[in-house]
Amino acid sequence: MAYLEQTARLDGVFNGLRRNIAEKYGIATTLGYGPRFLHSTGQLHKGGPPTGIFLQITSDHPADIEIPGMPYTFGVVADAQALGDFEALRSLGRDIIRIHLKEGDTESLSRLLI
Repeated sequence: MAYLEQTARLDGVFNGLRRNIAEKYGIATTLGYGPRFLHSTGQLHKGGPPTGIFLQITSDHPADIEIPGMPYTFGVVADAQALGDFEALRSLGRDIIRIHLKEGDTESLSRLLI
């Protein structure tokens, strides 16, 4: 569950991770960029069998945008969605870990995941 801006570089990093997991453990993986995956695989995560192992990756927001007339930004909304998803999975007893990156720190992510 990547609450990150989708880029070709990140797609490559995640595809490598998914391939490594499949080869090493013989299990299937899904990848979704949040919050849009919540309408597809997110339903499986929370409503499916309790067999998943979840990795949520979030980051600071490089170009946060204020919402007119509101006291919060789109970044705050995205963070709330990620936290809500994390808490929902945890409340269901799902195994989940969250990694938070500083703005633009995809190099650390690459080293961690490959």
